[in-house]
Amino acid sequence: MRAVWRISVLLVLSVLSLQLFFLGRIALMRVVDPPSTTFQRSEAARLLRTQGRIAWRQEWVDGSRISDHLRRAVIASEDANFVDHHGVEWDALQNAWKKNNQAQARAEKVRADAQARYQRAAERAAKRGRAAPPPPTALNATPKVIGGSTITQQLAKNLFLSSERNFLRKGQEFAITFMLEGLLGKDRILDIYLNNVEWGEGVFGAQAASRHYFQVDASQLGAAQAARLAVMLPAPKRFELQPRSAYVMGRSGTIVARMGGVEIP
Repeated sequence: MRAVWRISVLLVLSVLSLQLFFLGRIALMRVVDPPSTTFQRSEAARLLRTQGRIAWRQEWVDGSRISDHLRRAVIASEDANFVDHHGVEWDALQNAWKKNNQAQARAEKVRADAQARYQRAAERAAKRGRAAPPPPTALNATPKVIGGSTITQQLAKNLFLSSERNFLRKGQEFAITFMLEGLLGKDRILDIYLNNVEWGEGVFGAQAASRHYFQVDASQLGAAQAARLAVMLPAPKRFELQPRSAYVMGRSGTIVARMGGVEIP
């Protein structure tokens, strides 16, 4: 029992030390811009491993040099209640959890139906002495997962955490989120987010994205341009291939219509 007690105390002290580490790092961000994030470092390692080089675009700019159009567009697209909540939108998380469970159930049914059809086709082919048909792509059906994370939660994850999904990581994300909200405030959170968020393969931050897609500085973005960048955020690598696709253009029109009612910090 004494050994168990010692191990428990060590675990508690380790967890507390980790939280103090995060707390100190976040407090420093009040006056010092973070040089990189955990996500960026993992992306740099991936690019070096797969391409043998790191093609990187990023330039930190002060919040005053980022267009208010972009600030409004990102809030309208990613987190409409950004200025009002305290870091977490519990209703949005619950709704996302419900929809993701439904999507998982639909994907499992699609895979089961596809497997049954494939087995019947394979049996018929065997009876006729023919080769089995190729497996249908529906056997690999995956659910479309949606997120209910706020801008602050996204920043917490990108700054410090891995992309794995489990309850321990989610709990740590909540803790860091509340630290960010308590120590930095909304304006600083949005500045750090906009300077570090991914907008394409090796493209990070509002300034790099503005130069990459529109050849202008972040301060010069118009409403339509800002809305297009905001639409790309959930899947920047995919939208980078077709930045003027019908979905991006249609969705950006919706974002522009919402921007007038968005409050920015």
